[in-house]
Amino acid sequence: MLISAHTKDKLEAGTDEAGRGCLAGPVFAAAVILPRDFTHPFLRDSKLLNSVQKDELYNFIKETAISYSIKKVSPTKIDQINILNASILAMHKSLAGLDVTPEYILVDGNKFKPFRKIPFECIIKGDNKYYSIAAASVLAKVERDRYMTKMAKKYPLYSWETNMGYPTKAHRSGIEMHGVTPLHRKSFKMLSGLDHVDQLDLFE
Repeated sequence: MLISAHTKDKLEAGTDEAGRGCLAGPVFAAAVILPRDFTHPFLRDSKLLNSVQKDELYNFIKETAISYSIKKVSPTKIDQINILNASILAMHKSLAGLDVTPEYILVDGNKFKPFRKIPFECIIKGDNKYYSIAAASVLAKVERDRYMTKMAKKYPLYSWETNMGYPTKAHRSGIEMHGVTPLHRKSFKMLSGLDHVDQLDLFE
């Protein structure tokens, strides 16, 4: 059973990102404020959930949350400021998108930068410890997976509909055979120096 709150009386927002380790696509982040008495029988780290559970939770969290926000940072921006800073920027954007201002922020992981002078706590594996972080993990993951599935139809040579931009064998093979797309993160070591190919041209 996860923990519903970290503080005794502050309005808490949990935040987490999805897609940090991918070779392609934006990094997504979500911020969620849940009722203090929130519980759920199987909400936890999104990586431990199947697709049916994630979809069910995605809808349930949106219906139940006091406030939620999901934002993304583009591959171009990732290349400009690096993936760590882009992940933090995505979390900041999601926090800024809340329509209720939190009094305390729970962050998954061990790296963050102050946001609007609101106190925060970094919690390693927080998405498997606190409901609000787990909820943010699910929202960010589902939103990103849906985005990458949609982009797989536009760029069909990399199996994004199954790997979501992660460096699987099929994805790496697609890059080796066809080059990179505008959604690939050019600053990542594996992609540095590869030719850019706009896959749209191949299918028009």
